[in-house]
Amino acid sequence: MKLLENKVALISGATRGIGRAIAIKFAEQGASIAFTYVSSDEKAVALEKELNAFGIKAKAYKSDAANFKAADELINSVLAEFVTIDILINNAGITRDTLLMRMSEQQWDEVMNANLKSVFNLTKAVQRPMLKARKGSIINMSSVVGVKGNAGQSNYAASKAGIIGFTKSIALELGSRNIRSNAIAPGFIETEMTASLDEKVVQQWRDSIPLKRGGTAEDVANLCLFLASDMSAYITGQCINVCGGMLT
Repeated sequence: MKLLENKVALISGATRGIGRAIAIKFAEQGASIAFTYVSSDEKAVALEKELNAFGIKAKAYKSDAANFKAADELINSVLAEFVTIDILINNAGITRDTLLMRMSEQQWDEVMNANLKSVFNLTKAVQRPMLKARKGSIINMSSVVGVKGNAGQSNYAASKAGIIGFTKSIALELGSRNIRSNAIAPGFIETEMTASLDEKVVQQWRDSIPLKRGGTAEDVANLCLFLASDMSAYITGQCINVCGGMLT
């Protein structure tokens, strides 16, 4: 039996990078998948077809998780289509990097809304069906930057640190109902976003990591699979780094 057979997962921001890798990994392991996107209809349709090819049910939803009302409507739509939600992956996020002296209020607010408020919105909405079912796994995508900070990313670091505090609090609130809440803190993960960076800079980052390589989206997806499955039934309230030893 596959690890996620008969489970329904909702993944925010799944059309590229880590979110896409999670969706594919979950489909391979038998989960039905609802996923959100905000911009590219073409990428969403392509991913939906790719996931359905695994023999599972998959559906794309164009929805902004940073919008409270839209998040609530999304959960209701997913429940109408899939009946239940066993797993929530809060993956959607953005960056607006700049030094604090140059950072605008808009750059701060955009990052906090997209990265942190979205986690509040979707978690608050999904707790209803999870409480009713008395089970669930909530997985929030933080970052090593949320653990250690980073110059030029005070908005991003604050949002990702906030996710860790939120995750631990929800684990305490919902644990008695068999609902687990964990965070993942990826380090330097090589995706299409990092492919545009200068190769010398990227190599310097690789050299500074104990495992001497950047991570892959699949490295993160593998941990997500473990935390979503019943194999991690006694793990909640944790933030696990996927960083090749960067923070060691």
